[in-house]
Amino acid sequence: MKSKRWLAILLIAGCARSLVAQERQVVGRVIDAETGRPVAGANIQVHESLAGCTTNNDGYFELLMPEGAKQFRISHLAYEPLRYTVKDETGELVIRLTEKYVNINPVVVTGTGTHRRMDQSPIPVQVFDAKELRTANVANVQEAMTKLNPSISFMTNGMGTTMSMNGLSDRYILILENGKRLAGDDTYARVDMANVKRVEVLNGAASALYGSDAIAGVINLITDDARNPINITSDTRYASENQFTQSVNADFQGKKFGSSTSYQRQQADGWQLSPYVEDDDGQLVATNKEASAGFHSNAIEQRFTFDPTDRLSFYLRGQLYTHTTDRPMPAGDNTTNYDMRHETYTYGAGAQYMVNERVYLNADYFSDNHSTYKDYFAGDDTGTDEMTKRVHHHNLNLKGIFRLGERHKLSAGFEMIRETLNSESDNIHGKGATTLALYAQDEIDLSRHFQAVVGARYIYHQTYHSYGTPSVALLYKVNGLNLRGAYAMGFRSPDLSELYSLYESQRTGRLTIGNLSLKPEKSDNFTLSAEYTHRRFSVAASGFYNKIRDMINYRTLDEAERDAYNQANGSDFADIQVRANVEKATVRGFNLRFDAYLGAGFSMNGGYTFVDAKDQTNDRPVDKSVRHSGVVAALWNHTWRGYTLSVNFNGRIQGERFSQSYGYAPRYSLWNLNTTHRFALKDFTIEPGLGVENLFGYVDDRPYNSNYATLTPGRVFYVSLAINFRE
Repeated sequence: MKSKRWLAILLIAGCARSLVAQERQVVGRVIDAETGRPVAGANIQVHESLAGCTTNNDGYFELLMPEGAKQFRISHLAYEPLRYTVKDETGELVIRLTEKYVNINPVVVTGTGTHRRMDQSPIPVQVFDAKELRTANVANVQEAMTKLNPSISFMTNGMGTTMSMNGLSDRYILILENGKRLAGDDTYARVDMANVKRVEVLNGAASALYGSDAIAGVINLITDDARNPINITSDTRYASENQFTQSVNADFQGKKFGSSTSYQRQQADGWQLSPYVEDDDGQLVATNKEASAGFHSNAIEQRFTFDPTDRLSFYLRGQLYTHTTDRPMPAGDNTTNYDMRHETYTYGAGAQYMVNERVYLNADYFSDNHSTYKDYFAGDDTGTDEMTKRVHHHNLNLKGIFRLGERHKLSAGFEMIRETLNSESDNIHGKGATTLALYAQDEIDLSRHFQAVVGARYIYHQTYHSYGTPSVALLYKVNGLNLRGAYAMGFRSPDLSELYSLYESQRTGRLTIGNLSLKPEKSDNFTLSAEYTHRRFSVAASGFYNKIRDMINYRTLDEAERDAYNQANGSDFADIQVRANVEKATVRGFNLRFDAYLGAGFSMNGGYTFVDAKDQTNDRPVDKSVRHSGVVAALWNHTWRGYTLSVNFNGRIQGERFSQSYGYAPRYSLWNLNTTHRFALKDFTIEPGLGVENLFGYVDDRPYNSNYATLTPGRVFYVSLAINFRE
């Protein structure tokens, strides 16, 4: 009996020692190496593990190190990253980070799908971090890209907002949130910028991972992943024309469970740029049409995480989003008697599993469901609603990352995309399409100076069957100089509207027909770039050439074809157009970018993009393309004890924008002055801001039209307030 009792005691003691050995608690503080101030919001990640945490407002952290783990990485947008090795020391660790003056050599994930320093990535990616977004005081993605990226522009009219990138419209642009594609309308509009920690922009279909349909490029919006026990933020912004944004986020993180809840409200009054419109005789008549329609939107999102071990993690997420225009009552020539309403709900789940230091598995499922309504109103502000479009988008992605020896890191996976469409306006009912894809991409370290990424994507579309798109990117680096070259083939299958639409315009009486015989659009994209980085500055230049074949546009039926259609269908249309592969285009140009720290808290950055986007078939510019555009910013910040002042003077200069329907929109320049005032308290940071947008009051006040250069109402004053509580 005694021996059994001793055996039980030994077993209990052994289990206790085993549990203690499995995890080790590390307590420390992260501070600025020069000033000794605490660094709040630094991310700490255990090497070869999913375990991590975030420093609080006093720079403190508590980290559970799994059994056998010795190293962790510390990163912060304003500091150089650091790898720390835990030894046998006891007590509180003090870790000193060196300030990073400008956004040089950031961590990127878009392109390779794995975290790499910029100077280690053969695929060129442009990064805008949280510091740049915060000092520019941007309220949404459109505002961020307008201020920071010259290669992206926007056109807004009564049909909505269209984004263009390097001369190509948004149907060729892939929008991602944390690497997962968004579908439907309002893709980037429903992303809460208060949660975005960086934006990565990839030109062209340079990566096999995200889909070769991104012929123009990829925009990846990467949100914050705070791991504090409690992290609560509130961001409020109010500007002229009743432009109001309110965002509230509440994050809670336990040892195994985490919850993140966010809510965002956006609204604005509508405004006119001109009270007149030209009639058919060219005479000016009064109108109450608004160039920018009033609106209000609400978005609420919930995310749960469960980390049963340091190598296994699950998440569950969902979002509800609504957007409604607030148009004026019809008057005079204004025949618009309805508001547009968008409703979107999304849900998804996923898991990450690190098998060992060489094998990492990832599974994600995401569903995006979008509906568009017309809410008709009469003189008494009541009416009926009509559902005009409903899209269901399902995306399943299974991916593995495998380290094959010391020189190869292979990413391989499977993706399924299923989309269905019902559209009353286009007479489409219950149509759908499924695309399956297999992809593989190998990151190869050929030498200390020479690296490559080679990939391929095999696509099976239920209508167009098999297609393959290869890509290759090379990097040569020496003494701060990075030389890159890349080639990628693009492939975009026609969407359901292009295939099945049957739409009659109430205004013109024209009939538009889809075409089941359409061929996929294809492209060949070449990029060459050079970049030089120094601790205090960087300069980069890249040239690109993109050749697109079988572009889809409208072809007007000749008289014989029109009469044959009318006779076969018992109709009497005077004008009929059909979707067809009638165009080819070439897009060539170059991008320039610089970042520099001038000393004494002063820094500058800027960029210029030249694009020659040519519709070869019709001998004209590509629709909605801009030939010249540039951005520039001058910044100054200084800290006095717990107070930091940041001043940002920035501007965008844009040349004429071409529209094949409306001609040219004029060139313009917009200049903004933004200031933020950060007060660091014990558990809180309070950051009021104030500034002036469109400092010199530019307005495109031509009579009402559908091709305004910019919708700014003139000089806009704003105030903002950000409050953050971390524990």
